[in-house]
Amino acid sequence: MKQNIFLIGVLFACMPTFALSGCGKNTLPEEGYKPQSIQANKTSIVLKVGEQELLTAMPEPTPANMPKLQWWSSNTEVVTVANGLVEAVAVGETSVNVACQDVRTAITVKVVADDLPNPPDPSGKVVLYESLVSSPAQEITLNGMGTHTADGLLITGKGNTVQLDKFYALAERMVQYKVTFSADARAVFKSSQGDFNAYVDVPNKRISIATNPVTELRVDFLQGDREYTVEIYHVYQQAKVRIVDEQTGEEAEIAAVHDGAGGVGAGVVNPNGLSVGMQYDHYCLGLTSGASLLVKQITVYALKGKVKLLIYGDSITQPEGYFPTADFPLSWTQRIIGRLNGNAMSSGRGGGTIATVLEYIKNELPFIDAHYVMVTIGTNGGNTDANLSELVEYIQSQGAVPILNNIPSNESGTQVTVNGMIERVRSKYRLNGCRFDLATSLNGDGQQVDQSTMYWENYTNGWGNVYHHPNENGGEKMFERTLLDLPELYE
Repeated sequence: MKQNIFLIGVLFACMPTFALSGCGKNTLPEEGYKPQSIQANKTSIVLKVGEQELLTAMPEPTPANMPKLQWWSSNTEVVTVANGLVEAVAVGETSVNVACQDVRTAITVKVVADDLPNPPDPSGKVVLYESLVSSPAQEITLNGMGTHTADGLLITGKGNTVQLDKFYALAERMVQYKVTFSADARAVFKSSQGDFNAYVDVPNKRISIATNPVTELRVDFLQGDREYTVEIYHVYQQAKVRIVDEQTGEEAEIAAVHDGAGGVGAGVVNPNGLSVGMQYDHYCLGLTSGASLLVKQITVYALKGKVKLLIYGDSITQPEGYFPTADFPLSWTQRIIGRLNGNAMSSGRGGGTIATVLEYIKNELPFIDAHYVMVTIGTNGGNTDANLSELVEYIQSQGAVPILNNIPSNESGTQVTVNGMIERVRSKYRLNGCRFDLATSLNGDGQQVDQSTMYWENYTNGWGNVYHHPNENGGEKMFERTLLDLPELYE
């Protein structure tokens, strides 16, 4: 039986997770505003008794000042809802409603018994990588921490971790481990950059995520010499750890929501956010104490196997890393994904270059059926016609239609030269693309940044004080530009 789900972080009046906003920072829209429809991130959900899920929605057209939405359940004996957070109370089927003024939409909710198997995932998650680790694998670096045995990868060393040398940046992904712990084992599941760390502590019967304060849960069924499935999820701003006892079927999970600073250094607008981590760049696992950790299988999943659109890029395409949670639905990627009713995913890595994107796109795109692949890249170096051409040709080789966007304007003005190169490559391959530079420039000419569209950031790496990453205003203008330049996405 599943134990309680813990969502750590500030649950704002409308805290979003993965798609559109439940409400905005403001409560009074501009005078005369009238919504025509409400777009919810899901049309239906299936929950087990006791489970929760956060629904999000946004009125269309989107007003400059976001109104507060009204949420209610058609049958509170089946589900309850508060600001989009749905909780399953009893087996049955009903709907959750969301309204703005006199316009409303309904989301179907089906609640099943807790002891039933998980309902099928309508998005059809797919395997990106799978290894039975009883024999050496080229992609796994042991770092002196373990040895391959007939039963699996036996980890006994401390002070370092075993690393899967496959780079993933998908914002909807999960890694699954089949493991057996010694009775005294405390194991860590982390990212190679150390921005994310999760622990399974067998002697103290506890699982945790290293946030401040720590996110943790007591798990009474934990014991040594028993096989478990451990799953680590990264879904935009949420990280989740799930553990299942393969013998009894008991399971427990915890989750934490990353709450970005909205800028860097003195420019932060959200200094009290919760840092969880984006799970950069390679999956790692190991022992911090205890005798042994036996790993029988490692599998990496994309949580959607077929989408209309994949969105690739650097930190501009990863607003989950720097956006405050309350504003996250207003980022440009989430506006696009919401308009497509979830039929899209993003895959961005802060600091990424064209070469970096090509590395992880090769680990992801071949396994995902995507019609369009959108790339917004060019702020971190490596910008050459040859590199971009290679990226475009690789996307085409996978049967997808490339979309090559101009990068937004920024205070350093570096986008002007880079966008000239992007336009040459786009013309060479007869590609469509979005003029994000026009959307974020003062005079709509791509030259000088419109500071109102960017977070002001104070860097210590030599960049200085710059308006660099799109804020919620920039996100709106960039999204609106896709409606103009890329109408085929929404047809």
